[in-house]
Amino acid sequence: MQVQAAARLERLDALRGLAMVWMSAYHLCFDLNHFGYIAQDFYRDPLWTTQRTLIVSAFLLCAGAGQAVAIAQQQSARQFARRWLQIAACAALVSLGSWWMFPASFIYFGVLHGMAVMLLILRWAGRRWPGHDGLWWLAGAAAMALPWWAPALMAAHPDLRLLDERWLHWIGLISRKPVTEDYVPLLPWLGVMIWGHVGMRTLLRRPQGWLHRPLPTPGHPLATLGRWSLSYYMLHQPVLLGILLAWRSLLGP
Repeated sequence: MQVQAAARLERLDALRGLAMVWMSAYHLCFDLNHFGYIAQDFYRDPLWTTQRTLIVSAFLLCAGAGQAVAIAQQQSARQFARRWLQIAACAALVSLGSWWMFPASFIYFGVLHGMAVMLLILRWAGRRWPGHDGLWWLAGAAAMALPWWAPALMAAHPDLRLLDERWLHWIGLISRKPVTEDYVPLLPWLGVMIWGHVGMRTLLRRPQGWLHRPLPTPGHPLATLGRWSLSYYMLHQPVLLGILLAWRSLLGP
């Protein structure tokens, strides 16, 4: 199904905006913990690790859905390349900024790095295999399941331990999680993006369905935020950190 090129799917924008709000609340708590205002274990406590998984999943579902819309709108290669370069440049900035703050655990393959690689795969595959939704769902499930088998496979086949080398961490078939502030490898997360993609393709075939209905007025601010998701993503942490540093400078710890 083709979608009018100028059309915006406000409900998708609003879902992306909701993920941004949730992420902001999570990062505010993370920053408060970093400065010692609260005491939480963001690396092991299920309260925080589960939220992190759900937030990343929401972003990648929306990214996969957005790529389905782009393909349906017949987005040009030039338009895709421009957006992809923006994401890749922002990923590089995230690595640089995190190296400055956390040199021992800087982000070398976080959500933007993973998204940049996954979008290339999805763009290539989505244009060549537009049908067979059942196979897409299975491919997504397989991508999510593969990392669970990695430790057993490495134990049975020691040569596969090469995948634990840092330069191959982007694949995601590892026996132990690397030390980094954000880690979103190809596997299992490509599976989440694939499910967002094929789910959106299904919704686009239903022009009278939930996706195409007018967005209720209270959701409009979220839709606006969702349209500027990359800019907001890059700016929200410097703003939060700046506010907390100013607070600490003025009022003390």
